[in-house]
Amino acid sequence: MNKEKVLSGIRPTGFVHLGNYFGAMRNWVLMQDEYDCFFCVVDWHSLTTHPDTKELKANVYRLMGELLAVGLDPEKCVLYVQSDVPEIAELYLYLNMLSYKGELEKTATFKDKVRQHPENVNAGLLTYPVLQAADILIHRAVKVPVGKDQEQHIEMTRNFGDRFNKRYSEVFPMPQAFSYDKSLVKIMSLDGTGKMSKSANQMATLYLADDDDLIRNKIKKAKTDSGPTEPNAVKPDFIENLFGLMKLVSTPDTTTRFEADFNNCVIRYGDMKKQLAEDMVNFMAPIREKAKAFAADRELIKKVIGIGRDKARASADATLQLVRKAVGVDYI
Repeated sequence: MNKEKVLSGIRPTGFVHLGNYFGAMRNWVLMQDEYDCFFCVVDWHSLTTHPDTKELKANVYRLMGELLAVGLDPEKCVLYVQSDVPEIAELYLYLNMLSYKGELEKTATFKDKVRQHPENVNAGLLTYPVLQAADILIHRAVKVPVGKDQEQHIEMTRNFGDRFNKRYSEVFPMPQAFSYDKSLVKIMSLDGTGKMSKSANQMATLYLADDDDLIRNKIKKAKTDSGPTEPNAVKPDFIENLFGLMKLVSTPDTTTRFEADFNNCVIRYGDMKKQLAEDMVNFMAPIREKAKAFAADRELIKKVIGIGRDKARASADATLQLVRKAVGVDYI
């Protein structure tokens, strides 16, 4: 029986953090046994906001090492680099003919990027959702694991695919936004200001590459308050986040003990953060060391990238043959 196809991507910009791991990577590892998974390092996408490519190759190698370290298996999934699959660019061209300036300008992420980078409002930034649609449709994926902030892009992918099917012929299935776990883990920054980030608030974000002492120092500085003043009080968001992190990396009895201390108004946040820091170090250190070893083995990384390229191109070419025939540009 054929497995359903899944597509997801990650940009090789900044450093992978704990939110990336619990929000996406951990689920990818679970999904590779259940679905026909394509996981893409989207280097073309990164060029829309990071045109300086001096660090790009090193970033791709480091990211590949981290993806292998968390448990992705090139024999179970297709792990590849976007620019190794030129078929994506050709499909992107066709889909651009079916996308319109007005709808692209209304995209929430485009508006955000324009505010953040007013000096770099390039065509690639405007057509980012079209390239993202090509990433998905080139493999005719039906499930796309995304967070809330990306659901608009999946809807646009469905629109582009539907327009193609209606204008030419039925080639593309309609992809759905997909959550492996209905209770998705949302990892907030340690300063309580928002989600962990690849680039902003670096001292409030736990990166998979952080060394043990840096992890301890970041958690030591995490935002807290003076503690509850009445039993069973509602936790502020930044305190709830610390307990959320503890639930992910500490033993259940450890979490229960600090929950009881909070509910009884005797919690000592310094003790809690010290315990959380040690449990976080024990959790993150093996991933970090594996990732460093993988990234340092250039021949292994090249082999993994090559295997992924060949599998991804075979899938993409099969779709592109159907696309060319539907459009009518198959002349031989």
